Amino acid sequence: MANWVLGLTGGIGSGKTAASDYLASLGVVIVDADIVAREVVEPGSPALTAIVDYFGPESLLENGSLNRPWLRQQVFDNVEQRKALESITHPAIRQRIIDQLEAAKSPYVVLASPLLFETNQHALTTRTLVIDVPEDVQLQRAASRDQNSEDQIRKIIASQLPREQRCANAHDVIENTGTVAQLHQRLLPLHQYYLQQAAD
Repeated sequence: MANWVLGLTGGIGSGKTAASDYLASLGVVIVDADIVAREVVEPGSPALTAIVDYFGPESLLENGSLNRPWLRQQVFDNVEQRKALESITHPAIRQRIIDQLEAAKSPYVVLASPLLFETNQHALTTRTLVIDVPEDVQLQRAASRDQNSEDQIRKIIASQLPREQRCANAHDVIENTGTVAQLHQRLLPLHQYYLQQAAD
C-alpha cells in the first residue's frame, strides 16, 4: 500500500461519520467501507448474482436490487447463512477498498469502517483511530437517528467487537460524548499528527 492509511472505526452511534466528514472537510480522501459494501452488490454485479444463486429470488426486490431487510433477517441469527453471505461479499469489498485506497490523492487517506477489526480491514491501515461512546449513548443516538428498535440496536452492538477490545486494539481513541464542535477540537491535533507521519 503506497498511501499512509488511517483506519477509522467506532460502534453504532459513536459519531464516526461526523469524524470522517470533518476530516473530509480538511481535504482528506475518505474510503467508506459501508458505501463500498453497497456498491459491490449493485444490480449486475457478480456478488449480487452469487447472493441470488445462494439465497434464492427472495433476496431481490422487484426493481432488481438487493432486498436488504429480508437478507438481514436471514443472516442475523443464523451463523451459517451469515458466513455464506460474508464469503461472497467480503473478498469483493476488500478488493474495491484496496483499489480506492491506492487511487486516493491526499496527504493521507482514511478507511472508515464499522467492522475495521472484525473483518481484518485494519491490516490495510498504517494507524487506527476509534471514536468511542458508552453503550447508553450509542442506544440513544442510534434510536433517534435510525428507524431501528432498541432491540435491533442492541443486536448490532452485540455483533460488533466489545468497546474495551475495540479501544485496546486502536492506536488512538477519541471519547465523543460532547458536541460536534468538541469532536472537531479533539480531531484537529490528531489530523496534524497524521499529516506529519504521512509526510515522514
